[in-house]
Amino acid sequence: MCSAPSPDRDHPLAGPVPIVAVVGQTATGKSDLGLALAERLGGEVVNADASQLYRGMDIGTAKLSVAERRGIPHHQLDVLEVTQEATVARFQEEGRRDIAGIRERGNVPVVAGGTGLYVRALLDRLEIPPTDPAVRAVFEQRLEAEGVERLYGELQRLDPRAAEGIEPRNGRRIVRALEVIELTGRPFSSTMPTREFLVPSVLIGLRADDEVLHPRIDARVERMWAAGLLEEVRALDAVGLRAGPGRTARRAIGYSQALAQLDGEMTQAEAIADTQQATRRLARRQRAWYRPDPRIVWLEHDAEGLVEQALAAVADG
Repeated sequence: MCSAPSPDRDHPLAGPVPIVAVVGQTATGKSDLGLALAERLGGEVVNADASQLYRGMDIGTAKLSVAERRGIPHHQLDVLEVTQEATVARFQEEGRRDIAGIRERGNVPVVAGGTGLYVRALLDRLEIPPTDPAVRAVFEQRLEAEGVERLYGELQRLDPRAAEGIEPRNGRRIVRALEVIELTGRPFSSTMPTREFLVPSVLIGLRADDEVLHPRIDARVERMWAAGLLEEVRALDAVGLRAGPGRTARRAIGYSQALAQLDGEMTQAEAIADTQQATRRLARRQRAWYRPDPRIVWLEHDAEGLVEQALAAVADG
């Protein structure tokens, strides 16, 4: 069963309509299943993919076009400029507001996306720790001067649990963890979400073996370049992709490689291959993130009658 305990009736998300979330690894078809469920359930979709928040980042994020959305309202798409920084705190506040509005209209919120922390920020009890640009800047300077290995070692010493859950080369997350420890005097891991739904919710996960998923990823990346990703990135660069304070957009998989190609640092073949490899690494991290969650009802991405199976999971939840 994936239902929650009694909802917190004072919480803005509280109400009679459950929330459905479609999660899993990249290239498993989350957007398509989310759309199909919204159609069948009388729902509206809330995006939980950090890169799809950005206006103009369409090809490289496999964002459904307006026509492909088939008239189903979508929220948290195209809400940021590429010069802005995506934050969990902003997403949590605005995404929960969207969900509350959907439920007030008597519709079913269908969350779809592969950014696991964003999904949990919407559905679970999650404290957003404070931030301080000056403190973060100190750790960012240290990251530049001392290297990611040194800071990761410091995090392992201060908060082994947090370090275990962070990719050792992910300098941004390491800096964030150290910033929170500095500001709060508590382990960063103490602010991680608990697996406790705020309101009744159903988590449906799509899975695929690597033997199937990796060729799908490789083919998708090749289609991105064929569809004009380089031209998309060139246009975004002209409006500040690299100029603004935001880093999420320009570091997104595919976009950073396309920028390197535009700069002559990579050939197109190298940019494509590097994007494929980075996307496969992302898929491994997503699997590791979702695997421990016992609330997820897992379905094969290409199962016969997939939508019916997902609807049955919703009914059981």
